[in-house]
Amino acid sequence: MSPRPTEPKNPIAPKHPTEPKKTGATRPYHHGDLRRAILTAALDVIAADGPSALSLRDLARRAGVSHAAPAHHFKDRTGLLTAIAAEGFGLLATTLNEASDLKDAGVRYVRFAREHPAHFQVMFAPELLRGEDLELTTGRALAADALREAVSGVRAEDFGVDSRLAGVAAWSLAHGFATLLLGHNLDGPVGDRDPEEVFRTLATTLFRSA
Repeated sequence: MSPRPTEPKNPIAPKHPTEPKKTGATRPYHHGDLRRAILTAALDVIAADGPSALSLRDLARRAGVSHAAPAHHFKDRTGLLTAIAAEGFGLLATTLNEASDLKDAGVRYVRFAREHPAHFQVMFAPELLRGEDLELTTGRALAADALREAVSGVRAEDFGVDSRLAGVAAWSLAHGFATLLLGHNLDGPVGDRDPEEVFRTLATTLFRSA
């Protein structure tokens, strides 16, 4: 019996016919990750060089995406900074709501500034933000409510002023201390001591039983 003739090879047949055809480059981010990646890159830039150093094109390069990608999520630089501020106020409200009393709220405020310096820089720079943004106004309101709740726990006789002004005084102390601390203006007075404990001592002089 003669051997069965082999079929001629098809020169244009694919080597692996079951392998799916690749239609484009692999994307570096799954759906929903790109916005977070851009925010994280922006926070790194702000922490190192301040908000003025932000560039959407540079952030796109850092994230490994097209230069138009950041604009798709934030429209423009103002939109990106507004998103950062809104996120910051939300984080601040969360930490203030966990405070046990007014002094603890102040300590947590200072801690927030130390742990989120980029958010802190942007949150209180209204000239950089889109003030009517819903997420921003909501975040601000939540943080303000948390501060008012902390002030409400202090006895009226310890205020010396009405509760609203007491809230302003408490905020001023915490915000001023945090701002000076981040600017390294307190390196000498604070020294090697824990800044949060230093603040707690200062707060005690303002609200004797807070």
